[in-house]
Amino acid sequence: MQKLLVIGSNSFSGASFVDYALSQNANVMGISRSEEPSSAFLPYRWQDCDCHFTFRQWDLNHHLAEIMAWIHEAKPEYIVNFAAQSMVAQSWDHPKDWFMTNTVSTIEFHNALRRCDFLRRYVHISTPEVYGSCTGFVKEDYPFNPSTPYAVSRAAADMSLRAFHLAYQFPVTTTRAANVYGPGQQLYRIIPRTILFILLNRKIQLHGGGTSTRSFIHMKDVSDATWRIMLSGINGHAYHISTNEVISIRELVERICQKLDVRFEDHVEIVGERLGKDNAYHLESSKLRRELGWSDKISIDQGLEDCIRWIQQHFDVLKSQNYDYIHKK
Repeated sequence: MQKLLVIGSNSFSGASFVDYALSQNANVMGISRSEEPSSAFLPYRWQDCDCHFTFRQWDLNHHLAEIMAWIHEAKPEYIVNFAAQSMVAQSWDHPKDWFMTNTVSTIEFHNALRRCDFLRRYVHISTPEVYGSCTGFVKEDYPFNPSTPYAVSRAAADMSLRAFHLAYQFPVTTTRAANVYGPGQQLYRIIPRTILFILLNRKIQLHGGGTSTRSFIHMKDVSDATWRIMLSGINGHAYHISTNEVISIRELVERICQKLDVRFEDHVEIVGERLGKDNAYHLESSKLRRELGWSDKISIDQGLEDCIRWIQQHFDVLKSQNYDYIHKK
């Protein structure tokens, strides 16, 4: 039984990975700065099972000593870090908070972890935002060109980890996934927000007309890839997790409208583009497929149907939740 610690276990990606790890019979420790949200957002609460999961509400910005004490006591073999201030647009309003969480506190955490000789691998969950707007499908060695405070803060931590690996042989692997989605995602994200607003007969704002293109990947496929990277990835390497299908945001919303049998024009309002938004970033994922035998299994149509079922099943709970991002320092 693998023993692992998931930082940011209340995040969408973190909670989904906890659920996947528990399905692999792992002993999982979880840390997030917020208390556990409604079970509608925690896939690992949807199963009746005798799961080995322990949660602590701690914040990397304020509780590093407590976190490190727990790590030294439990001695997890693996640590997977999903924690980050992750909203792009809002990072322009509070850049200090983004740099404190994503850069300063994260690097302090790495500096403490490098002295843990029991750690087999640290998986750092990064973002393709570090590349800026790209043309074509980019590989893991594509140069960084971040264009927002969020992206700059993440790139700084990524570059620090490169130095830590070279200087200290710190056992880190880095992942960068395409746009993740799936049941349990925060309601301010485009897919759940669109579904919920249609069911509530509200209009959704489509920034810039939805012309930017993305590759959307189901979180179950991402969790499978992250698990393989955790166990068998090469230290010092980065891995892209992505599908080969590209879709515009407008087309994505149109597909959701079709599946819910409503007219796009009745549920969408076109508004101006967000500051610094990258028009496209498409990740080339052949390295992960070749080295670790991974492949994506869930098509965008299957995934959208998963999301629709999740929102319909939890509609009474979800309709009473906050639909907008709330910034926490």
